[in-house]
Amino acid sequence: MELQEIMKKRVFAVVGDTLNSEKYAYKIKQGLTEKGYKVFAVGKELSSINDVPEEIDVIDLCIHPAKGLALMQECKKKFQCAVIQPGAESEELIAYLKENQLPYMNGCLLVGLSLYA
Repeated sequence: MELQEIMKKRVFAVVGDTLNSEKYAYKIKQGLTEKGYKVFAVGKELSSINDVPEEIDVIDLCIHPAKGLALMQECKKKFQCAVIQPGAESEELIAYLKENQLPYMNGCLLVGLSLYA
């Protein structure tokens, strides 16, 4: 899935520190919310992706790779794509997503917001 297609989705789970205005997860959550997307925050607000109360289109990983891997390993929710932000990627995370045939892309939702939202 390409970034332009990702930005056509409506429900996002942003994984990271969404409460600290200095963090990218916070900026992404704010940007998505301002553009009318439905956003659920995982990490500081919800403890698990499984706690999101409805269907998820996109999981945005904006968190330390080891924590992101752990959250993805426990994830039981269906989703259309995981976006791995710069700095959130690891060989282990990519291997896990590939082995389990889970859709993902490396990208930045801030770029997506500026170009396609």
